[in-house]
Amino acid sequence: MVLDVAAATLPRTSGSVDRLVRLAEADMAGVNRLITDRMQSDVAIIPALAEHLIAAGGKRLRPLMTVAAARLAGADNDHFQKLAAAVEFIHTATLLHDDVVDGSQLRRGKVAAHL
Repeated sequence: MVLDVAAATLPRTSGSVDRLVRLAEADMAGVNRLITDRMQSDVAIIPALAEHLIAAGGKRLRPLMTVAAARLAGADNDHFQKLAAAVEFIHTATLLHDDVVDGSQLRRGKVAAHL
């Protein structure tokens, strides 16, 4: 299964965040490639669950802020992209955990992943 994270990668906002989104576009493409690569597994439930979570959308603000902070700190390589991907995985895991604990039926208007 090939996962497509492109549709859920960039924040759809107006105003000041738009400029940051444009500035970080190349780095965020690298982050999204890492996310896609890491979601692959021979265990069928893993990519299926990952696809469900990605298809639910999201703004990717946490990895965007990670990318921005790295560049502001003078990062001259792309190693921070792994950190940004990890930040997104942790955030997604906390959302999944929250849905399980709360018994939520929906996440972002769609059936919760744990169902």
